[in-house]
Amino acid sequence: MRRATPGTAATSRRPRPRPGDRLVVAGAVVFAVGLVATLVTVVPFFFGAHDRPVALNVLALLMPVGLGLALFGLLRAARRRPPG
Repeated sequence: MRRATPGTAATSRRPRPRPGDRLVVAGAVVFAVGLVATLVTVVPFFFGAHDRPVALNVLALLMPVGLGLALFGLLRAARRRPPG
C-alpha cells in the first residue's frame, strides 16, 4: 500500500488515457455485438432453422469492423507513445 507523501492526496490517480485507448474500447464493444449477432445467426442452423433475417447478417458484419477499430486504436496508441 502506498503512503501519502506530504502535499499529495492519498487516493491513487488513474493513468492518463493514451490517444487510441477509446478506439480499443469501442472496437471491443462493436466486436462483442458482432460476435453475439454471429452466434444468433449460426447456432439456429444446427437445429434445422433456415432463412435467418438479413438484419442479423448485417449485424454479424460488425465483428470485423470492431476488430479493425481495435487494431487501429492499438496502432495509434503505439505511434503516439511519449519518448522515454
